[in-house]
Amino acid sequence: MLINREISWLEFNQRVLNQAHRQDLPLLERVKFLSITASNLDEFFQVRVGGLMLLRRSGKPRRDLTGLSPAEQLERIGQRAERMVAEQYALLEELRPLLEEAGLYPRSMSSLNEAQRGALETYFAADVAPLLTPMAMETEQPPVLPNLSLILALELQAEGAESSRLVAVTLPEQLPRCVHAAVLGRDAYVLLEDLVMTFIDKLFPQERLLNMLPFRVTRNGDIAVMEEEGGDFAREMEEVLVARKFSECVRLELPLGGDAALAARVVHMVGGEEAALFRVPGMLRLVDLQRLVFEPGHEQLKVEPWVSAWPADVDPDLSMFENIAQGDILIHNPFESYEPVVRLAEEAAADPDTLAIKQVLYRTAPNSRFIAALCRAAESGKQVTVLVELKARFDERLNLAQAEKLQRAGVQVIYGVRGFKTHAKIMLIVRRENGTLRRYCHFGTGNYNEKTARLYSDLSLLTCEEAFGADASQFFNSVTGLTRLTSFRRLFPSPALMKARLLELVEAETRRARQGERAQIRAKMNSLNDVEMMEALERAAEAGVQIRLNIRGICCWAPTSARGRACTRIVSIVDRYLEHARIFSFYNGGSPLCFIASADWMSRNLDRRVELMVPIEEPRLALRVRQILDACFKDSRQASVMEPDGSSHPVPRGRAFAMQAYLQHQAKRRARTRELSRRQTLEPHRPKRRRRSPLPPEAES
Repeated sequence: MLINREISWLEFNQRVLNQAHRQDLPLLERVKFLSITASNLDEFFQVRVGGLMLLRRSGKPRRDLTGLSPAEQLERIGQRAERMVAEQYALLEELRPLLEEAGLYPRSMSSLNEAQRGALETYFAADVAPLLTPMAMETEQPPVLPNLSLILALELQAEGAESSRLVAVTLPEQLPRCVHAAVLGRDAYVLLEDLVMTFIDKLFPQERLLNMLPFRVTRNGDIAVMEEEGGDFAREMEEVLVARKFSECVRLELPLGGDAALAARVVHMVGGEEAALFRVPGMLRLVDLQRLVFEPGHEQLKVEPWVSAWPADVDPDLSMFENIAQGDILIHNPFESYEPVVRLAEEAAADPDTLAIKQVLYRTAPNSRFIAALCRAAESGKQVTVLVELKARFDERLNLAQAEKLQRAGVQVIYGVRGFKTHAKIMLIVRRENGTLRRYCHFGTGNYNEKTARLYSDLSLLTCEEAFGADASQFFNSVTGLTRLTSFRRLFPSPALMKARLLELVEAETRRARQGERAQIRAKMNSLNDVEMMEALERAAEAGVQIRLNIRGICCWAPTSARGRACTRIVSIVDRYLEHARIFSFYNGGSPLCFIASADWMSRNLDRRVELMVPIEEPRLALRVRQILDACFKDSRQASVMEPDGSSHPVPRGRAFAMQAYLQHQAKRRARTRELSRRQTLEPHRPKRRRRSPLPPEAES
């Protein structure tokens, strides 16, 4: 049975929203999940709805894998999203008394006394008004209003004029949404839009302000680069960023109530007649509620923070090269610290024996330590090659800036691979040791981003095993030299080898099940929608293969037959960290095969991106990876079971078990055990032997 991708994604967002409903969570943790659902919807409308609107307008009879046309999908999305938005605001109203009790809900301007209003009026005149730019809208060429910003529509009428005119004022992003003032008291604040609406009439002394209405426009972000031979790819990406600012409106948000005639003029003004229109009973842009969560203070209203444990397999007193030389290392962040991966890059940059560094960068932190290390390495004369993927959606501008910084330092920068996004997570360091070259590799499931590494759950493999090093070199030779992705000993890249290997592994389990042998497929990923993979899973389930899938987001497959449903269990886990790691395990007749990957089982990853799947061969590390899968399917607190119709419901709670809490405990336990072992191992401190001098002692002195 196939499930529509867009509806499946909305069901994932519902699972996030369900966390915000949980009364056993602290208040600000519930607010965090509510704000995440708003952020998710912003991106969904920009990308998925924007793309469907383009398809609908094209008139091409293109249907999705469930047979729905773009128009039919948009209708279903609108209905489902409308229910979700209504639920978001009902929940916000439910949380309002608790936020007010904590002093965290915005004050209304009407509730302020004269002194408070006077102080805010002074702030408006000095710090806000100079940044406001009223724009006349009903002109022959009206300005394009920015994407996702808060905007005020003002209906003004000049003295003696018979008709009114429409003006739009965009609230500057550099101003805080929440306006604090000493006169308001501790933690109290008003919203910027309420402040501006109270005093903005002072900007129009010769006109009467008839009506006001805040609104928000979401524009189509599904604009692709047209890669042509001989083109300037960086310039093309700049053009895409400009085009997004002027793209069509795909969603218009207006407050419930207010003047209906003004609302109609706003719809016409922004070209929102074909867009999804949402009338919301509360503040716009709920994503801004995240400020309450991440600002210091009110710790009693937040979950107790978890501290990343230092990876037990990494000795902090040794260099990363010495650590890796002792054996392969597996790091599971953020339960374990991501710092060793950053340290590896920084040590390589400073290491006189390092000759070359090669790395793929998809998304990086704004002040990236990886970027800084690569620049230092190039400036010190090392050979540094970096593939920067400019097509990382919504990070294009940052990646352009990072690429320019790298180039200025002397790094050889490659702007991705023509026709494909490069999404692989790989770093290769070539080092001279004892007169020979040795390769150190990092393979991961997450980006080289030390900021998101504290929020996303991912896996890293650090190794200097020769076969992995040779494959890593072959990978970079392929993507930089545009040769075929073939002849690999350990790695399985896409689009050439990964999908074929996965289908082969699924088919092998299917054959064993048909022969009456034990067969099992377990996988953890973000999304599943590839038709060939889903058809292979369907055959496997029908044959009796025990299938266990942990899919955080989109899942477009459910087994069709009764036997297939009996053999299959699909769960999704939403917890304090974003589940991002991709893990695949196959029983293989009792000799399990285990892999980590940068790719989901999606057509875009397997057919249209450069990705990597990496086997975990060291038995101790493979066991750890399989234990992560064990925990996925034991979770009875944060997991939801996906149903054949695409809906989901929380796992019935038996013995309370939360996967992430368990993994956090295990990381701390391993770190304590390793530290205790170090303390119990007594190493004598031996003075360094003096180099024998060819001179006699008296001459030496």
